Amino acid sequence: MNQTEIVNIFTKKTLALTFVLSAAAMAFAQDKAGVTGMIVNKNNQPVPYASVTFSNKANKTLSDAVLTDEKGQYKLELAPGNYDITVEAIDYKKSIVNKSIAGPGNIGALSIQPEAATTLDGKTQEIQGVVITAAATKPYKVELDKKTYDPSQDIVSKGGNLQDVLTNVPSVSVDTDGTVSMRGSSNVKFLINGKPSALLGIDDGANALQSIPADQIDRIEVITNPSSKFEASGTAGILNIILKKSKKTGFNGSVIGALGYLPQTSLNANLNWRKGNFTWFLNGGGGYRESKNTSRNNDDFNNAILDDDLVQRNTNAETKSKNNNYNASAGIVYDISEKTSVNASGTVRTFDSENFGNIDYRYTPLKNPFYTSNRNTFGTNNNLAFQGDFGLDHKFDDKGQNLSLSLSLQRSRSYNDTNIDDTIDNLKDIINQNTINKSVIGKADYELPIGEYSKLEAGYRIDINTNDYSNDVRESTTTKPLDFLKPYTYDATYKETFNAFYLQFKSKIGKLGYQVGVRDELSNVDINYLSLDPSKNGIVTTKNYNNLFPSVYLSYEFAKDNQLLLNYTRRIDRPRSFFMIPNPSYNDNQNIFDGNIDLNPSYVDSFEFGYSISKKKFTINPTLYYRHQTDDTKMLVYNILATDENGVIIDPKRIESHTKPINLGTDDRFGLDLNFNWDATSWLKFLGNVDLFGYNTKGSTLYDTFDKNGNPIQAVADFNGKGFSTRARLSSTFKVDKTFSFQLQGFYRGGQKTAYQDRKDMYAISFGASKTIWKGDGTLAFNVQDIFNTRAMRSTTYTANSVRDSYMQWQPRQFSVSLTYRFKQGEKVEQPKKKKDINSNASGDDQQAPM
Repeated sequence: MNQTEIVNIFTKKTLALTFVLSAAAMAFAQDKAGVTGMIVNKNNQPVPYASVTFSNKANKTLSDAVLTDEKGQYKLELAPGNYDITVEAIDYKKSIVNKSIAGPGNIGALSIQPEAATTLDGKTQEIQGVVITAAATKPYKVELDKKTYDPSQDIVSKGGNLQDVLTNVPSVSVDTDGTVSMRGSSNVKFLINGKPSALLGIDDGANALQSIPADQIDRIEVITNPSSKFEASGTAGILNIILKKSKKTGFNGSVIGALGYLPQTSLNANLNWRKGNFTWFLNGGGGYRESKNTSRNNDDFNNAILDDDLVQRNTNAETKSKNNNYNASAGIVYDISEKTSVNASGTVRTFDSENFGNIDYRYTPLKNPFYTSNRNTFGTNNNLAFQGDFGLDHKFDDKGQNLSLSLSLQRSRSYNDTNIDDTIDNLKDIINQNTINKSVIGKADYELPIGEYSKLEAGYRIDINTNDYSNDVRESTTTKPLDFLKPYTYDATYKETFNAFYLQFKSKIGKLGYQVGVRDELSNVDINYLSLDPSKNGIVTTKNYNNLFPSVYLSYEFAKDNQLLLNYTRRIDRPRSFFMIPNPSYNDNQNIFDGNIDLNPSYVDSFEFGYSISKKKFTINPTLYYRHQTDDTKMLVYNILATDENGVIIDPKRIESHTKPINLGTDDRFGLDLNFNWDATSWLKFLGNVDLFGYNTKGSTLYDTFDKNGNPIQAVADFNGKGFSTRARLSSTFKVDKTFSFQLQGFYRGGQKTAYQDRKDMYAISFGASKTIWKGDGTLAFNVQDIFNTRAMRSTTYTANSVRDSYMQWQPRQFSVSLTYRFKQGEKVEQPKKKKDINSNASGDDQQAPM
């Protein structure tokens, strides 16, 4: 039995376990009786936000807890039995009474007595520390160093995946090929629960985003200008994906299934069980998805060899893929004491795909047709990722002095096999690409409150990442038997080690809040490249960097939820390991991507000046930003005549187009990023984002190409360009009644032009509808992505001897229907916190320390 078969058996069993546990949970949730009641003070006035704990005397697993609403009322589901009922509220004495629950009904009002130092009327004065598990009133909130987006109200992405969710996140854009960008830059750093994760695999882009179900996402932190507490990579910013972690007691969770077209199916479950000092969770599921990618390139070569004739190359490509993905996460949290807890969790993710590609080439001079060729590909891809996380959290006191230790061990591997048949010389290629990634991440974070408004934070982090690449390319023609293609057959090891230290202090003087910090990162990169190509055999490169990354945040609070924000950070853009392998890719012998082992990091100085006001019905957050990047990574596109392994021209009619990353010049971005949320009426809500930005790119370089006689020459690649563009997104949610809502989501990206590329504008409109059923325990949703099938990228690229018009659509219009079932018990009630988080206009739970 091979490894793939073992993985398939394991993942299928995992999915079967999800079904069994989900069914058991549904049965478990049905043996309950609906119980209601009320908490009042000595004046018979309702006490809001009081915690009410029902402890079953015979079976502790049947115990539950709930929080009273604004009217002092509560309701929950309980098994019949004898209970001790404990009632607690701020400024009130703890009260314990005994009740026997025989069946559904109202148990009446329970009275509690005020503390001696409370107010005369006995009403609660501060409730800001209470955490209530309920639907969020606003889809996002603004904090000092980040914005937090809640996808629970995003109807369009229900039943979808992380990529679908990101299409509606403020300040974030998703291109047609799955590339994620923030404010026009694609150098985005992804984190899962505050750290890099094997869930996102190795350089597999959109495939990785599609493997994380939307239903497993609790919130997304959009960090456009990360503080010193975060790792310094990702010049565009950080997207921190926080997965769901239940705070409810007992056994609870949800199951969601989806069915759609292009054919797609999925089933995922989130299961949680909290008993005493233990909290367990199991999240998992899987799905099947088909995709279709269409691209067309029309190249005009104006210096080709054919008696000064213009040569045109027309390329039409279509790739269809069938994807299976499975994921499972399990973990436990154990409270050693009230102040110390340990946690452990494990994650496994698989992704398998079959890809069918067809590319038609047609070369045409002005006089007579040259030739046409067809290239057919069949590829298989298998990804397997494991991750184990271990942690310890300790509270030294109740004032906020905390220590957090964590260790993450990750391993992922990707196997890619491709068979290619080309009509040119009856060419046949067999490509085997294997990549293995191993990562160790260790963190220590310490927080020390100083006085009422100040806090000192410090930490250390070590990252050790190793990527092993193995690439075998074999080729045969009518004149050559199957043999290795030397320039593209290699083994390479890329290892990077980062040591980071940070120190951060935040405080408040009157209405002025501030946070200053510095981060020191020591980076070591080793590359060992071994190729069959004698000219590139045995390349060994070592790079060392030591950089300081300061950050400064200022806020001025005019009133509650009304503040000005000003910040500055310095960031680094480390090249992707794939970009630094000299010959990383050979999937198309006429369009080749070349790596650059001499590629260096680029650096960014980023400034933001924003304003945030949040009222009951609207939130507005305009931000002016400026970003200056040096040693920018640009993609050099150049053309050469096709040669064999010895540098001899194969055919003077065949031209290879190459793309290579290089460090060059500067890139300045500036603009206005406006996010807003408006509850226009009780039945109509708007969520919008508008990014008006300018860009100024500088840089030019010489590169090798050929003249019309096939002689080598040098040409100039000019990257200079400046202009102005826009991005806009608007979601409109219509609430028909308490159980039914629908949503329209529109997206627009303006054109953008530089000296070497003119990218056309693009727009798309999507629709979603959601219906609550089964007395709130179920949700039925339907959505259509890209209703008018307009989400496609069009561009024109200029080189010294060619002009290329391109069209690319990653996925055509698609629709899906999903069904969610929630089985639930009482809620885990967090004890009130008396101390407010300074420098923040919104309270939050489960704060991360993604060092």
